[in-house]
Amino acid sequence: MTDRHNWRDWRFGFAVCGMLCLATSVARADGNSPFVGHWRWDPALSKLPPGEPAPTDMALDFERVDAVHVRWTVTVKDAQGRPSLESHDTPGNGEFYPISEDTTASFRMLGPDRLQATFKGPQGETDSMTCTVAPDRRKMTCEGAKSVAGGKPVSYVDVYDRE
Repeated sequence: MTDRHNWRDWRFGFAVCGMLCLATSVARADGNSPFVGHWRWDPALSKLPPGEPAPTDMALDFERVDAVHVRWTVTVKDAQGRPSLESHDTPGNGEFYPISEDTTASFRMLGPDRLQATFKGPQGETDSMTCTVAPDRRKMTCEGAKSVAGGKPVSYVDVYDRE
C-alpha cells in the first residue's frame, strides 16, 4: 500500500473477498457457492470517496471458497487503461492476516447474507465495509468507510454484477 492506486485496488478486491468468505455459510444445499465465478464492478451504481479516481474497468474472478481458504484474482484498469492484477489465497476465519507486505485483513459474519470486512494499512489507514449479496445472486453491494490515521471516515458504495 505504498500509493493511492494500491489502496483502491485492495479495497475493491477485498470487498468481494469478504463476500467469498461469507459464501461458505450461505451456500445452498446443492453445494453451489453464489460467489464463485466472474464479477464486474458497476461504476454507474457505485459511489467512490471524493477525489478517488475510478478505474476504467475492474473484474473479479473467484475460484475457491471454503472454510479454510478464499482464492481470488482482481484485475483493475486505471484511467489510462493499464491493467493491474493481484491474486490472493486468504484464510477466512475472522482473524487478521497479512494480505501484502504492509496490509492485514479480517472478516466477520453478520448473518447469512452479510459480512463485515476490515483492512488495516501501514500508516494507520483503515477500511471497514459490510457486503450484502442480493437474493437473486446477481449483485453484491458493499457499503463502507475508509480513513487515514486520525482522519474522519469517508463513505463509499461498491456494486458488482455477475457476468
